[in-house]
Amino acid sequence: MVFSEEDNIKATLLYHLRRKKVIGGVHAPFDTITRGFPSHQGKDVKKIAHGLIKQGCIIAKPAGYGLQVSLNKEKIQEIEDFIRKVLGYEF
Repeated sequence: MVFSEEDNIKATLLYHLRRKKVIGGVHAPFDTITRGFPSHQGKDVKKIAHGLIKQGCIIAKPAGYGLQVSLNKEKIQEIEDFIRKVLGYEF
C-alpha cells in the first residue's frame, strides 16, 4: 500500500513522540519536532503538526518558555495503529 508524503510525515512525528514516551503529562518542546527531517520540509512538518493538534492526536500546552506538546493518552491505540499501518513499526 502506498501512502502520501503527508501520511509518512504524520506517522514519523507520532512515532518519534511515542518512542520517547511523550504521552500525557510528559512534554517535549514544539520546536524540536522538526529534528530528523530534512531542512526543506520544516514548514510542512510544522503545518502537519498543527493539524495533528487540531485532530486531538497531539496535546499542546503553552508555557512561558515556548509551546510544549505530548501525545493524547486517550488516542494512543489509534495513534499506534496508524504508525503500524504506515511505517510498519510495532510497540
